[in-house]
Amino acid sequence: HRAYGHGDEIKRIDWKLFGKTDRYYIKQFEEETNLRAYLLLDQSKSMEFSSGSITKLQYGKTISAVLSYLMLRQQDAVGMAAFDTKIRNFIPARSKSRHLSVLLSAFDQLQSGEETSIAPILHQIAEKINKRGLIVLVSDLFDEPEKVLSGLKHFRHRGHEVVVFHVLDRREYDLDFKQRTRFIDMESGKKLTTDPWHIREYYTREIKEFCNFFRRHCRKNRMDYIRVFTDEPLDKVLSNYLMKRSRMS
Repeated sequence: HRAYGHGDEIKRIDWKLFGKTDRYYIKQFEEETNLRAYLLLDQSKSMEFSSGSITKLQYGKTISAVLSYLMLRQQDAVGMAAFDTKIRNFIPARSKSRHLSVLLSAFDQLQSGEETSIAPILHQIAEKINKRGLIVLVSDLFDEPEKVLSGLKHFRHRGHEVVVFHVLDRREYDLDFKQRTRFIDMESGKKLTTDPWHIREYYTREIKEFCNFFRRHCRKNRMDYIRVFTDEPLDKVLSNYLMKRSRMS
């Protein structure tokens, strides 16, 4: 398309596009170039953790909803998959504007599930999606890093572009607890009572290496990695990322 200008024939105006944008465009030629994207949202039990007003799952649902809106606004096809140990919901990609309500309803109704099993799910979805496109994984990535990476590389092998939003709660990262604390694994139920300051140095070293592993290997395999904390304003996170994408393209 190009913008309608003085002297252009009215019959060449794309009225369907006018109805969506309220602007006049001339259709010069038609080609199937729209993006096909899938948002993969981790709904495992660990995503329900929160030290503040919002859980990782709520934050991830909001990221997914906003990206769905933005992509459908530019007439891209968007689908989703929600998973824990299984794929709990799978919606094929569609580009119709009314498809947004289907996606938003699915995100809104989604609840935390069972334990984490990211890698097998990624392999399963990679085989399920035939046409190349954009894969956006939204997860805390709490699984065996090497296996998760293998699943992400499966998408790259099949020609997909991959973006990873690594969602963490700030206190998960810095272990900022001031008194003796009982920690409970949300998925296994295992309990550990300890003085956090005794283990903070070792813990922070380990979780930094955990994040750096994904950052390094995503870069090596030409995948985007974005670590986000649930206390960060979402508009800032997404605008910074989209500006970066724009500069790269």
